[in-house]
Amino acid sequence: MSERSQTVPTPEGEYFESNRFAGLSFLLGLIAFVSLALCVVGAIVNPHQFSYSWLFAFAFFFTLCVGCFFWTIVHHATDAEWSVVVRRQLENLAALLAVLALLFVPILLLRHHLYSWMDIPPGHEASLDSKRAYLNWNFFLGRAVLFFAFFIFASLSLRRLSVRQDKDGNPRFTIWMRKVAFISLPMFALCLTFGAFDWLMSLNYHWFSTMFGVYIFAGVAGSSMSLLVLVITALRQAGYLKEVVTLEHYHIMGKWMLAFCVFWAYIGFGQYMLIWYANIPEETQFFITRNTQSWWALSMLLVVGRFFIAFPILLMRSIKTHPHQLCIVAGWILLMQMLDIYIIVLPSLHGTGFHPSIWDLLSVIAIGATLGFVYLRLLPRTSLFPVRDPRLIESLQTVN
Repeated sequence: MSERSQTVPTPEGEYFESNRFAGLSFLLGLIAFVSLALCVVGAIVNPHQFSYSWLFAFAFFFTLCVGCFFWTIVHHATDAEWSVVVRRQLENLAALLAVLALLFVPILLLRHHLYSWMDIPPGHEASLDSKRAYLNWNFFLGRAVLFFAFFIFASLSLRRLSVRQDKDGNPRFTIWMRKVAFISLPMFALCLTFGAFDWLMSLNYHWFSTMFGVYIFAGVAGSSMSLLVLVITALRQAGYLKEVVTLEHYHIMGKWMLAFCVFWAYIGFGQYMLIWYANIPEETQFFITRNTQSWWALSMLLVVGRFFIAFPILLMRSIKTHPHQLCIVAGWILLMQMLDIYIIVLPSLHGTGFHPSIWDLLSVIAIGATLGFVYLRLLPRTSLFPVRDPRLIESLQTVN
């Protein structure tokens, strides 16, 4: 039997009471301040290790927030009904991309520790000279500015239009948001793909894969939907959205988690198989490093954990319609996404040996606490769902 809303929420909407969670907000702010201060120490004491640790943490949280932006534009572009009631949280999480733009600055400052191609002068390596038109500092910086400018402008524009619609319910805002979404879809694909090339793949400028951008996207979409499940459940546990988000919505979110669990495995296997079959040294070196010595165990954990454990569980309808059980799977997928980014970034520093560092953990805590603090500051400013969206009633009555 579906859990269905029996009453339509009032036009005023439902608002997050910041006073109830002032202690949590203060704690997150304190943790963020202390951990960021310790990270500054790390950047001074051990800049080489810290630069990779910070890039790993940044890339992990970036994939989550940019994924929420992706689901927002897909909602508008497809004129979806079911996702209306969860869209505001997607908008709030996507707005954190503005904070991540500031947290990208340490990567620019420590770039010489990360990207060896920046320190090799022209004429010293033919393979690098052939890529100089793309791999040069000015173009690298210009692309980063363009990527973040697009993500920030588009995500904040969609959120602003959505909030303005809460006041008078003017359907023109829906049309405007759809137009922004249509423009954003190809831009999102380009910016995410080339951002992955610039910030992750160029850690080893010898290696290349035309499927790398799609592989990153597969992880982005699946992990961000998992994050949405956790956020919505946390709000429901706090007493919000109980008459708004039903088990039908959880079922749909669980199906999207399943879909991108399969898609991630398909793209990951396709990339690995084609590189293995071609057996070109410039391509195979990426997997050779990650499939030998101590990295092998983590690579196997990723393959088994991200697909062979998550897939059969998500096949069960009972899991997808049970919020707490679905949250366990969502949390597991987020851990696997973190492991995936870790395996992409850290072998470029340690080679074939796995050597965990305290800066890995501190970087994750610093960025996570900062984003959590800002998110709690955003929540009370608007209704927790788009209260005057033209498709709200259909969303409340969703059956799938």
